[in-house]
Amino acid sequence: MNTFLKLATVSALALSVAAPVFAQTAITGIEQLNDDIDDITDDVNEDLNRGDDADRFGPNGVAQGWRGSFALSASGTSGNTDTGELSAAGRVTYGVGDWSHLIGVAVEYGESNSIKSEEKFFGTYEGSRYFTPEVYAFGVARFQYDGYLTDSAGNAIDGDTTDAFLGFGPGYRVISKDNHTWRVQGGPGVRYFEDITGNSETEVGFIASSRYYYAINETMSFTMDTDVLGSDVNTIISNDAGVNFKMSDALSTRISYRTDYNTDPAAGLKSTDNKIGLSLVVGF
Repeated sequence: MNTFLKLATVSALALSVAAPVFAQTAITGIEQLNDDIDDITDDVNEDLNRGDDADRFGPNGVAQGWRGSFALSASGTSGNTDTGELSAAGRVTYGVGDWSHLIGVAVEYGESNSIKSEEKFFGTYEGSRYFTPEVYAFGVARFQYDGYLTDSAGNAIDGDTTDAFLGFGPGYRVISKDNHTWRVQGGPGVRYFEDITGNSETEVGFIASSRYYYAINETMSFTMDTDVLGSDVNTIISNDAGVNFKMSDALSTRISYRTDYNTDPAAGLKSTDNKIGLSLVVGF
């Protein structure tokens, strides 16, 4: 199990590295520490905001009008180890009347001593048309590529994988209240899959999704996202459950548990990945 703990604390650290000692920040490691704190804080805030996003669980799934964000990160080191990392991600949503659209992309690439250490690309589109406050139709397209794979022992495996899906179907809001929502959707589609050996398949598949949100009170909410994508090649089940706490204006936290299950993983790979997440932000 990959267990992962994030603790981001916003403090008076900046006051301790004021102008008189600015030149020393790099050599003492404070400059790197500041960068790491910024990165962790951004990740934590994104996790908290996503877990308590009323628009994502609301009537149309996205806010009305255009919304969007884009992030780009690059870093590199030289000396004992030469590394380079680049990551970029963006999301655009558009809601107009009974229609909603969502487009998202993410890219990650890394090298260590001129050897590839990470290469991923993910893109998705989802459109919905609501006919009543409860009934809607959706269409979804997704593409995922992983050019750097490791086995259960962490050793690199030659080859790459591609997984693409295009589908559509009906959706229904089972519960539709301000503090309690649940919607389910599913339908057929066409799936393309290529494994690490280069073997590929194009076949009929299906997708089924569930989005659940419950505001326990003004400061606590529970969310659970479940997705099932299947065909003859394999079936992938993902479940992400989390509890969000806003204990005060200065203290927020999210506890989450995510499970990804592959019914037929490639040789040497595990079928299940689990991750426990604790996101905590303290401000004063």
